[in-house]
Amino acid sequence: MALTAPLRRREFRLLWTGLAVSLLGDGVFLVAVAWQAYALENRPSSLAYVGVSMSLPQIVLLLVGGTISDRLSRRRVLFWADVVRAVSLVLLAVMVGEGVAKLIDLCVVAAVIGTASAFAFPALDALVPQLVPEHELVQANAIDQFVRPAAIQLAGPAVGGIAVALFHPAGAFGFDGATFAFSAWCLVRMKSVTGQAKAGPSDFRRDVAEGLRYVRRRPWLWATFLSAALTYLLFIGPVQVLLPYVVRNSLHEGPAVYGMVLASGGVGALVFASLTGRRSYPRRPITFVYLWWTVATVAVAGYGIATHAWGLAVSAFVVNGAEACGTVIWATLKQRTVANEMLGRVSSIDWCISTALLPMSYLLTAPVAHALGVRTTLVIAGTLGAVVTIVFLFIPGVREVERGSVEQVEADSGSYREALSSSESSTT
Repeated sequence: MALTAPLRRREFRLLWTGLAVSLLGDGVFLVAVAWQAYALENRPSSLAYVGVSMSLPQIVLLLVGGTISDRLSRRRVLFWADVVRAVSLVLLAVMVGEGVAKLIDLCVVAAVIGTASAFAFPALDALVPQLVPEHELVQANAIDQFVRPAAIQLAGPAVGGIAVALFHPAGAFGFDGATFAFSAWCLVRMKSVTGQAKAGPSDFRRDVAEGLRYVRRRPWLWATFLSAALTYLLFIGPVQVLLPYVVRNSLHEGPAVYGMVLASGGVGALVFASLTGRRSYPRRPITFVYLWWTVATVAVAGYGIATHAWGLAVSAFVVNGAEACGTVIWATLKQRTVANEMLGRVSSIDWCISTALLPMSYLLTAPVAHALGVRTTLVIAGTLGAVVTIVFLFIPGVREVERGSVEQVEADSGSYREALSSSESSTT
């Protein structure tokens, strides 16, 4: 099947037109916020504070966002998340342009963006299966992993490096805000999506607990979430904080080179996502996912080994390419196996657990790098992270999903709907 097959569907096309543009703005933001943070305080902890500010509210509110996305219109949830992010970025652009912005201002805006993202991420994950049929989900998720790196890591950083150099970070922040406004406009043009369970009022805590029980009974879900949490603890902070630091202070290069390194990662993700989208669904999907994510994590060590910009670019190509390959199949596995009425909550639990330790990762990066050295920290992060990833594949029950039949998946979905109906009847 052609990779572009889902784009023939109007609603999916509108969704991804807006998302592609907003993701381009996110790529610009990555360069702008790094350079603005280091311009205010030229030390790794400055960007680490911004990372903590963005990740902490996101983690705290993800379960709320996932539950809301299962009860309300997912399209509207995405719309308001875009509006909030657009307004906050425009305000930041004004403050930076007038020269009054401080590091605390970057942190506050990052916190607002993280809050909005807590609602947007699970809503997006759950909306896609409502827009395309099951046999096109691999292609739809491949488009996600094709467009996302193309915008955030390839075109976005390239534009961001030039924009920051020519127009300073203020112009880059304003551009990112405009992209979110465009995405909101695309969502307004979409028709109402049918097929989402719209139950009546219910107990919020019961809905959250229902999602947690669903995950707890399935080792392939909770073990993968926990594996991601520990792996991200080890390498996300070092990569996000130390990679621009290496470019700026070890290689003595500017934002354009940093953008080029990120863009190389985008190329890798494009190539691997395209190839994955054109192949058939793997017979052993969870094994496929874990193996590719292990390759991606061990390649992080290359950031610490490389002594030239091209070495960083090669590492970025492998890291992001292998991660995209595994993510395409992981997203498809969730969408094909988890009942759609539960998908928003499962996705929010995925995001919540997987990113739960990110604030700690950011906070630990600076002192660890000071004690061990920047490059040594990156090598240890990649090597140890790869070991942690592959170990979780052998937890009992993780690979059981590979032996589950389509009939069992449908029965699981039907049982959930029956339980939901019974619960609502009892409440009434």
